[in-house]
Amino acid sequence: MVDKLIDQACRLLTLLMVVALALMVLMVFGNVVLRYGFNTGITVSEELSRWMFVWMTFMGALVALRKHGHLGTDSLVSRLPKLGKKICLGLTHLLMIWLCWVMLQGAIAQTKINWGSTSAVMEASMAWFYASGVVFAALAMVIIAADFWKLVTGKLSEKDLVAVVESEEETPTEKNAQAKA
Repeated sequence: MVDKLIDQACRLLTLLMVVALALMVLMVFGNVVLRYGFNTGITVSEELSRWMFVWMTFMGALVALRKHGHLGTDSLVSRLPKLGKKICLGLTHLLMIWLCWVMLQGAIAQTKINWGSTSAVMEASMAWFYASGVVFAALAMVIIAADFWKLVTGKLSEKDLVAVVESEEETPTEKNAQAKA
C-alpha cells in the first residue's frame, strides 16, 4: 500500500518535473529572443526559472532515491556475507533518515525565517523557495523508511541488499571480457 502511494507520488513528481523543465525552456528562450531581437525582456522569468530549477532538482532527487538511481560504490559491501550486507544497509538507512531529519529541521527553520521576506522581482514569499527542502526531506524520510521496513521484515532479496547503481560506462576490463565472449 505504501509502495503504491510512493510510486504514484514519484509519477506525479516526474510529471511536475517535465512541466517545470518545459516552462523553464520557454521562459529562458523567450527571454533570449526578446532581449536580442527586441531589446526587452520579462524580468520575472529569470527568477521564476531559478525557483523552478531548485524545485525540479529536489523532485528529481526524490525520484532517483525511490529508484535507487544515485551512484555509489559497492567494493566493500558486495564482498560481505548476507548478514553483513543487511547490517550495512540498515545502518545507512538509519543514517539517511537522521540526515533527512536534520535537513527537515533546517529547512523548516529557513522557511519560517524567510516567511516575511519577499523575492526581488516576483515579490513572492521566500518561504516558498525554502519549502522545497521541507518537501524533499519529509518525502525522502518516507521513502527511506519504507525501504528500511522492507529490510527489517525480510522482503528484500540478496541482490537488493547492495543499494547502489554502478556507472553506465564500461571499464576497459569489461569491454575486453565481452569481446572474448
